[in-house]
Amino acid sequence: MAAALSDAHRRFLQALLARGVVEAAEAERLRRLCCQRHPAPGGSEQLDDFVGALNEQLQPLSMEIRKGSAEDSGRTYVALVNLAETNITKMASDFSESELELFKKTLDLILLSGNGFASSTEILNLADQLKPKKMKKMEVEQVLQQLVQKKWLCEKEGEYTLHVRSILELEQYIFRHYPESARKCHICHSLSVQSQVCEDCGIVLHCSCLSKYFQTQPEPRCPHCKQFWPHRIPDLHSPSQLPSSARRESRKASRMGLRHQQ
Repeated sequence: MAAALSDAHRRFLQALLARGVVEAAEAERLRRLCCQRHPAPGGSEQLDDFVGALNEQLQPLSMEIRKGSAEDSGRTYVALVNLAETNITKMASDFSESELELFKKTLDLILLSGNGFASSTEILNLADQLKPKKMKKMEVEQVLQQLVQKKWLCEKEGEYTLHVRSILELEQYIFRHYPESARKCHICHSLSVQSQVCEDCGIVLHCSCLSKYFQTQPEPRCPHCKQFWPHRIPDLHSPSQLPSSARRESRKASRMGLRHQQ
C-alpha cells in the first residue's frame, strides 16, 4: 500500500496545479521549499523519488506527474497530466467553446503543416470559421496570448507551435486524431512535432535528441539506417532558444521527409 502523502507533497501538488507545467529546475526549487516549510522524515529525497511517491497516490485518480523535454531547447519540464481525460475538453474551465474551437483548428494547422509550426496570419484567418460564434481578429490575438501564457502554445517570431505542456497532456489525443501526421521520435519515443526526417529510411528525430545523439558519434549518420545525415545539426547548448535559421532548416528537413514518405 502506498504511503500517505505528507504536507510537503500536498503543498507541492497544489503549486503544480496552479502552474500547470514548470521547468525541472523550478520543480526542484518548489520541492525544497515545500520540504523546508513542512519538515518530515525522508524530506531529503530527490525530485524523482518525491514525485514517485506522489504518483503512487495519484494513480487511482487517473493522474500522473510526468517529465518531458521541450522539442527545440531540450529543457526538461514537469507537468500534472490527467490520464482519464485525454481530449481538449480538459481545457474547458479556462476557455469558451469558440476559443477551444480556435485551439483545435490551430492544432490542425500545426500538426498538418509538415514542419510543426503555424503562422499568426494562418491562425488569424480562422476568425470567421469558428463555431458556434465567429471571432474578431483582435479577439483571436487575445486568445493566442492566453494560450501562450498558460503554456499550451509557444510563439517565436510570429510562428506558433505546441508547448511541452500540450505534448504531455494531449499526446494520446493527438495520436488518435492525427494518425497520419503524428509520429514518434526514434530516440526518445515521444510525440515529435518539430523534427528532422531521415531522407533514406524516414525516421524522425527531435532537434534536441539528434543534437545530443550526434555529439557522441564520430560522424552524423542516421541511428536507424546508418546513412549520412544531410541536415544541419542544431547546437542547443547555448542559452538561447533554437534560432530561426535552425527552425527553417528543420522545416526543410520535415518537408523532404514528407516527400520521402509519399
